[in-house]
Amino acid sequence: MKNITTCFLLMLLLPVLSFSQSKNEELIDWKTGQKLTWSDYKGSPDPGSDAAALTATYLGIEYDINENGLSWKIQCRFSKTRSWGRSKTDYILVHEQGHFDIAEVFARKLNKKMSEYKFDKNSYQKDLRKIYGDITKEKEEFQDQYDKESDHSRNKEQQEAWTKKIADLLNDLKGYSAYQLITFSK
Repeated sequence: MKNITTCFLLMLLLPVLSFSQSKNEELIDWKTGQKLTWSDYKGSPDPGSDAAALTATYLGIEYDINENGLSWKIQCRFSKTRSWGRSKTDYILVHEQGHFDIAEVFARKLNKKMSEYKFDKNSYQKDLRKIYGDITKEKEEFQDQYDKESDHSRNKEQQEAWTKKIADLLNDLKGYSAYQLITFSK
């Protein structure tokens, strides 16, 4: 029921904005139609937490500048080793899937912003840092709002409304879901 969204940024020449995944970490890329299962949650519950579960996700981007302009690749991933479940019910898993789906919503929003960006060789580092920072800040606020309004899934009516809202957002942004392919912008 608790969410932790850790972000990593693999942009050339940009500093890491948060801690990145470890080499031993098992990751799942977000895919349409693929749902998380409790067997994906391999981490140990935090003894200091009263949360029923924790879902750790990453939103990352790599970019390159070449003669074709700016190219990028976005990643939306779930960490098996940092995610855990204490109360492993189907209902709580739906809530946790919502956190992973929200990360995907913002991967698509990031791809949309990158697609709209007009490359400027003099300011691209600052510009891309701002785009990524704005998207990740909005994602974290959205994740927090999801937990608050659904009361970490305890408010069943709000949980149903949020599940629909997230599905609608994924559908609305489906035109930006092909972010795993390198895209070019001049």
